[in-house]
This record gives sequence, structure tokens and C-alpha cells, in this order.
Amino acid sequence: MAEKDQGDSEKRLAIMKIYLKDFSFESPLAPQVFKESDWAPQTSLNMRSAHTAVDDKHHEVVLTISVEAKDSEKKKTLFLVELHQAGLFEIGGFSREEFGALIGSFCPNILFPYARESIAGIIQKGGFPEFVLQPINFDALYMQSLQQQQQKGDGTKPETH
Repeated sequence: MAEKDQGDSEKRLAIMKIYLKDFSFESPLAPQVFKESDWAPQTSLNMRSAHTAVDDKHHEVVLTISVEAKDSEKKKTLFLVELHQAGLFEIGGFSREEFGALIGSFCPNILFPYARESIAGIIQKGGFPEFVLQPINFDALYMQSLQQQQQKGDGTKPETH
């Protein structure tokens, strides 16, 4: 019996599948935008991750990234990209804190290069200059999220649904 209990609590972490769940690109001012000689857009980046338990062993993590470029003078949208990069992970045998770090930091870190490549490619295919997302420190973001939750004093873990 002790061997069975020990085997059940063995730590497991595997990437089962990485996939694109949703992806959109809009360029509402095309083709007029390509006539502009000055290219100095203001870009904004929004990012979040979400977690869904598929069953007791498998977990889907979705990294959602939105990039919007606006004309610096007229404030009109030049392009808008929204991507949902997902992964199915087998995770088991970890403590609650370890599980939170895996879902909140490790898994998004695995998904980010795929999202980064897709976003860069679609923006370039949309006729715009090369766009490269800078590396993201998901460990620091996760720790910041933990600190914010502790400051709220509600004692709950960061949102990872």
C-alpha cells in the first residue's frame, strides 16, 4: 500500500500538446495606412493567462496576448492582433504552491515563444514592419501577482482558472 501511495504522489509534468486556440488580425485603415511615410505608432500590449482543469491529471493553460498599434497623431488603430496560445499539460503530484507556480509561470513561459512567433508573422504578413515581442519574465509576474494577493489580505492564490 505504501508503494501505491508513493507512486500516486510522484511528480509528473509533461507537455501533451501546444496549439493555437484563437487568433485574429485587423488592419482597419489598410490600404491607406501604407501611404504614410512616417511610421511611429504607439503600441500597447495586454497579456494574461488562464487555467482550466480538463481532468484530475490534465490542465489547459491559455496565454492571451493582444497587441494594438495606433497612429501617434490621430490615435486611430493601425492594426490589432489577439492571440490565444494554448497548451495541454499533464501535471500531478505537486504541492499547491508548486502547482500555482507551474500554472502561473512555467506553462506560460513554454507557450510564449509560440505566441511571439505567430504574432510577429501575422503582423509582417499584414504589410507592417517587423514586430518583435520582447522576452517576458513570467516568474517575476507570478511573484508580483502573489504579492498583490497577499496585500489584499484575502489569502487566496493568484487567479489561474
